[in-house]
Amino acid sequence: MAWLSRTLSSSIGKKAVMAASGAILAFFVLIHALGNSFSYQGREALLNYAGHLHALGPLVPVLELLLAAVFLVHIGTGLLLFLENRAARPCRYEVHRCPSATSLAARTMPYSGLLLLLFLVFHLLRFRLAPPDLPLPDLLRATLAQPANAVLYLAGVATLALHANHGLWSIWQTLGIDHPKLSPWLKSGAMGFSLALAVLLGLIPILCLLNPNFLR
Repeated sequence: MAWLSRTLSSSIGKKAVMAASGAILAFFVLIHALGNSFSYQGREALLNYAGHLHALGPLVPVLELLLAAVFLVHIGTGLLLFLENRAARPCRYEVHRCPSATSLAARTMPYSGLLLLLFLVFHLLRFRLAPPDLPLPDLLRATLAQPANAVLYLAGVATLALHANHGLWSIWQTLGIDHPKLSPWLKSGAMGFSLALAVLLGLIPILCLLNPNFLR
């Protein structure tokens, strides 16, 4: 495990771990969003999707544990980088006189990450840990037809999209893919991915709130 210790002791190593774990999480979120998009095809389509997930049996908790481990690694590494950056900042308290070389999106990544952690807790409590006897379409409607829950969910989705947008761009930079000809395409790809997440996930609470026949 000496290689792991050496990797985590360097800033470059931590950024590589952040990039790898972030890519895994982005892939999961995309699959999750595509799965949830079955709700747009109607109640039966969403029930069939949920049935296929339950058919995986014991594989589901195993995958959830692996995903939780990746998530904890991502959070822990991000926290270490955040604390290191704060300690190395030469004019930490002279905010207005110390120009920053990083963008606003980069500086707020730790805070959007914290908001996403709170959103994940909300999501798990409302859906993953909900009573198992309630079908998924009914659970979605019962939860997201409440205005407060819908607003919280939309805020979480917006935060996720913003975090993913800058996170994907950071992955390209960590991999050294930062060329004048490629950068505009990579930025557009990150933006397209984030917008796709926002639409796929954000329309569900809107329809639950405004369309009485959605998932009936």
